[in-house]
Amino acid sequence: MQKTESSVDLLVGMIERGELKLPEMQRGYVWRATRVRDLLDSLYRGYPSGNILVWETDSTVPLREMAVGQEKSAYQGFKLLLDGQQRLTSLSAILRGEPITVRGRRRPIEILFNLDHPDTIEEILEVEDDDGDPEGVDDDDEEDDSIEERARKLNFVIASRRLAALPNFVPVSHVFKGAPDSDLLVKAGVEGFKDPRYQKYTQRLQRLRQIRNYMYSVQILERAMTYDEVTEVFVRVNSLGAKLRSSDLALAQITARWRGALAEFERTAEACAEEDFSISTGTLVRGLIVHATGQSRFKTVGTLTLDLLKDGWENAQKGLEFAIHFARNNAAIDGPALLSSPYALLLLSFLARQRKWELSESEAATLRFWLLVANGRGRYSRGSSETYLDQDLALIRAGKGAGDLIETVRQQFGRLHFDVEEFAGRNQRASLFRLMFQALKAAGATDWRSGIQIAASSYGADHKLQFHHIFPKAILQGRYPGPQINEVGNLAFIGARTNQRISAKPPEQYLPEVIKKQGEKALTAQCIPLEPALWSIDRYPQFLAERQKLLAARVNEYLGNLAS
Repeated sequence: MQKTESSVDLLVGMIERGELKLPEMQRGYVWRATRVRDLLDSLYRGYPSGNILVWETDSTVPLREMAVGQEKSAYQGFKLLLDGQQRLTSLSAILRGEPITVRGRRRPIEILFNLDHPDTIEEILEVEDDDGDPEGVDDDDEEDDSIEERARKLNFVIASRRLAALPNFVPVSHVFKGAPDSDLLVKAGVEGFKDPRYQKYTQRLQRLRQIRNYMYSVQILERAMTYDEVTEVFVRVNSLGAKLRSSDLALAQITARWRGALAEFERTAEACAEEDFSISTGTLVRGLIVHATGQSRFKTVGTLTLDLLKDGWENAQKGLEFAIHFARNNAAIDGPALLSSPYALLLLSFLARQRKWELSESEAATLRFWLLVANGRGRYSRGSSETYLDQDLALIRAGKGAGDLIETVRQQFGRLHFDVEEFAGRNQRASLFRLMFQALKAAGATDWRSGIQIAASSYGADHKLQFHHIFPKAILQGRYPGPQINEVGNLAFIGARTNQRISAKPPEQYLPEVIKKQGEKALTAQCIPLEPALWSIDRYPQFLAERQKLLAARVNEYLGNLAS
């Protein structure tokens, strides 16, 4: 194995010219903007940031598209990138000012450089992107007034409109694309050479540009190695560093035996996304393993023959179609945002195959009840989720049915119904929150301005579903602890425009207006107590206690109606 050194600028140039490609075994681009920010900070400081591993080969091997654009090039001279994809793709996007393509969507990575950063190391701060929750249900968080103050202590921050407007923050991509220092300094308020900040800021801009010259150690695998050997190296390198998920390593082993498998997974993932039911490639890989082996773990993937892989995938596709239609049409789970874990789909798909894709009316009803209770309880979203899935798969292999699956949930949690106490201390991340949404929707919950029934997916920015703090956080902060403010008992579902209009108004001010325009049912459908005395800030704990009772009754009624 050869070893050499290459600068960031050289490596990015190789990507742009199409001289550095991705083999099919690689996963797609997955880094969040926070990782890119931290990488830039490390390079700016001159810290180590790992090695690069490539394979120089003349063999024809299946490739996958990079998340950044590449020029077309003859195959000869390619190097295949085995380790370092996330770093180099990020740097290519930043240095070239080019958007990243993730799941068919192109978006820029926007990082700001603080010209007036302190010389000492400060705590890393994550400043979220401007976009809302990718799952389709937004929070109603107010702007954090302390963000600006904390951001001033950092070298790099994720861009937001608020921070980009500050004079000392300049887009990193503008610097690398050749923006004149004079323009950047004018934005920062530097009036000329005599300004005491002139030398400091220009030196920092030069130091930032020196990231282009940062040297990576590059290890090059021998041309004589076979694709199978390179796959083994890839798996071992990433296993030792725990850099990839187990599904990514399993995918690498699958593609070593089945050329073109990645394209199959991606086509199915795209088809699911077009139906507004996005499924990750990792879940699809696990689905193949479930149907090929009858269990969910990847430990045997390396022993599966090509025929077993293809047969497992054929059944996994058919089973997934069944599971999505069942979840959506029978259980009103309209999309992945309402699933506490996609493992439930894998169990459904396996059971449907065992039943030869045919369910009786009674079994479909029982299975629907299991799905809603297991999903609301979070059977597969806690620790040992693979163990629970394998237990349920074993039941299906043994010829058991939906009634037996319900018993496993009862054994795990001690009951199927939900007690009032279970609504206390839970926030929007709880599995129960999804079931609560379904119960409120079934009761006819609507937006408080338009009267349109709530739905997980909506058309148009004004109607996008958000979970709204009934008692706005702005008026509760300082009086009640954060976890109590964010409890599900303080959350309702309304459209984005309605949420904006309410803003930080206290409930005793805006709830009477809701009743006046939409009637009391607008509140009772969302289990909001009608006693005006409970809408006072001083009575917030009493409001929570009363709404928890109403929510528990509504959820249990919803499940009871389905079970009957």
